[in-house]
Amino acid sequence: MSSLLDRFVSKTEFESYEDFKENFKIIVPENFNYAYDVVDVYAEKFPRKVALVWCNDAGDEKTLTFKDLKYLSDKAANVFWKHGIRKGNSVLLTLKNRYEFWICLTALHKIGAIAIPSTHMLKKKDFVYRIKRADLKMIVCILEDGVPDEVDGAHGDLGKIPLVKMFVGKSEAGRYGWVNFGRELEEASSEFTRPSGPDASKNSDILLAYFTSGTTGYPKMVNHDNTYPLGHILTAKYWQNVIDDGLHYTVADTGWAKAAWGKIYGQWIAGSAIFVYDYEMFDAEKMMENVSKYDVTTFCAPPTIYRFMIKGDMSKYDFSPLRYAVTAGEPLNPILYHKFLDDTGLQLMEGFGQTETVVVIANYPWMKPKPGSMGKPSPGFEVVLVDKNDKVCDVGEEGELVIKTNEGKPVGLFVDYHQDPEKVKNTWHDGYYHTGDTAWMDEEGYFWFVGRTDDMIKSSGYRVGPFEVESALLTHPAVLECAITGVPDSLRGQVVKATIALTKKLYAF
Repeated sequence: MSSLLDRFVSKTEFESYEDFKENFKIIVPENFNYAYDVVDVYAEKFPRKVALVWCNDAGDEKTLTFKDLKYLSDKAANVFWKHGIRKGNSVLLTLKNRYEFWICLTALHKIGAIAIPSTHMLKKKDFVYRIKRADLKMIVCILEDGVPDEVDGAHGDLGKIPLVKMFVGKSEAGRYGWVNFGRELEEASSEFTRPSGPDASKNSDILLAYFTSGTTGYPKMVNHDNTYPLGHILTAKYWQNVIDDGLHYTVADTGWAKAAWGKIYGQWIAGSAIFVYDYEMFDAEKMMENVSKYDVTTFCAPPTIYRFMIKGDMSKYDFSPLRYAVTAGEPLNPILYHKFLDDTGLQLMEGFGQTETVVVIANYPWMKPKPGSMGKPSPGFEVVLVDKNDKVCDVGEEGELVIKTNEGKPVGLFVDYHQDPEKVKNTWHDGYYHTGDTAWMDEEGYFWFVGRTDDMIKSSGYRVGPFEVESALLTHPAVLECAITGVPDSLRGQVVKATIALTKKLYAF
């Protein structure tokens, strides 16, 4: 066995969901630091073990072992240290799926700095908000897609406050006022000593933060501490079912929290390498070609991606190495579940969680999935449904999903919303973290998603869940995607509106 899993859990194998729920426990070491206690331990004990397999649309390929990753992350830590980054400083990473993301993230963890991954689609006003909100000390970004121009515009609007701007990518002329990460990485020392004393990281220190948008207001800044990666053992090993020395692919840009779920933490602890396809524009056919070419063993994507796959030509590709497939991010339509099962022989195992959590509810390997159900609660998370008065709902009754925290914060649950005590108070009170999602539970304990509590459409006195309408429309072969919204109506209060994207071809299934 070449994984570190048994270092961090009380038991690794289980006979049933009940056994798993009762006996799975995460062991949290004192002063745990993912970069040193996982990445560097692999580099020492299994230096040739593959950590990352990367490719892009230009035909470039790169494979990094844990020995490579330690070497490069130590150099990157020296680069960041040279430019003033210290424990507790915030650094924004806008790197799409460039392999440098994993080098930078690991390096920031070594320093004890706060990494804030973000999407490349941010505009000037978005950068202004994030620079101020997070008190950013540095931004590391790609050269493409006009990102540096947006950063420069934001920096200028803020009166040239101290901010290190660093780019990743090839540029012969460089860029005025910017640091060339690649050039400095080459020149940096590969010796970086783990900080000690007051500079050493503690479990309660903030490791990672994500800006996540709600339905109203500015994006929330979700803070996670140093124990957060351990919570993703649930996500990777027991939901995604990753394999020691396998190759896991989660379809997600590094700017989104889904990347933390599927592209680094739990996968590496459980011994699986991660696959990264750095595409310019998503193309389902190219993605399936790469999944087949690189022998991906476990796969995770939102239902949208699976719809593109099954409405393409899956028969052209060899998926025989693929052993397991899961989905999250939006509710799974039963029609999609059965079509993918027919094409691959694999059951799609749905899961549920948020930027604030790890996988909280899932269909685990010992369970028979019910197509469209999120599954059952994860060990360590006591999930209940409550009404508006926090009264626990009966079986079959719709309510808000909440997580009990009166006996402590489960490993993997966020710490707080940065500098927003009012939001924390409104979301986390009376011993419950309120997810803001509505669901119901059946007689066997399976949870079924209904919608966001603030997305319910109220028409003629009825509460209409958007997912139910979407599911009905998606049964038609001409419908590729649809979005359901409520629009004002003088008679009914609201009526249901469907916005539909049609398929190029019609498929009868």
